[in-house]
Amino acid sequence: MRILVIEDEKRIADFLGRGLESAGYAVDIAHDGKSGLLLSHDCDYDLIILDLNLPDMDGIEVLEKIRNRKICPPVLILSARSAVDDRVKGLELGADDYLVKPFAFVELLARVRALLRRGQPAPEKLQIGDLTLDCIRRKVTRAGQTIELAPKEFSILEYLMRNPGRPLSRTMIVEHVWDMDYDGLTNIVDVYIRHLRSKIDEGFPTRLIHTVRGIGYMMDLPDRGDKP
Repeated sequence: MRILVIEDEKRIADFLGRGLESAGYAVDIAHDGKSGLLLSHDCDYDLIILDLNLPDMDGIEVLEKIRNRKICPPVLILSARSAVDDRVKGLELGADDYLVKPFAFVELLARVRALLRRGQPAPEKLQIGDLTLDCIRRKVTRAGQTIELAPKEFSILEYLMRNPGRPLSRTMIVEHVWDMDYDGLTNIVDVYIRHLRSKIDEGFPTRLIHTVRGIGYMMDLPDRGDKP
């Protein structure tokens, strides 16, 4: 899942970016309202975290412009404005949640996950064969056996399982999971797929992660997928 952070304080923006990425999310950061609006129009985000005190325009104005779009993601306001009137105004203008600075990252992460669950019509659990991924509890099991995954491994597996039978290119995986463009040289996807295969497929009679030559990878049952 991809999150846009619109925050002018570089220290806070970097802190949010590192924390959210370590939790398995792809993060883009804008340091002013105009840049944030441009990014929000160029990419379909799953969530926007918005500061109200921006250098070029009020965050409330940014919120209004975001809400004027036909399809808009959930918005979490993150602001030093703690007055009840400010919080009420932000929520009335369409924010989905409001968190006052200073804040504990664990609380912000809990609110992020709650908003993503609310905005996602997708099922809480994904299943292919005997492999199950619990999107809310972030747990993976196969044939009843718990499988421990790192955050990025979990994000890749979730992306694959949300697209069963669909070949996903390395570019698509990188852009969905990491905040970076695919440069045609990095083997980061292949490395993570090897890690996933060692945990998901090794020791089980049926392989679920398949290589699609010339394209990338796909998750599916073997009667429909290409051979690895």
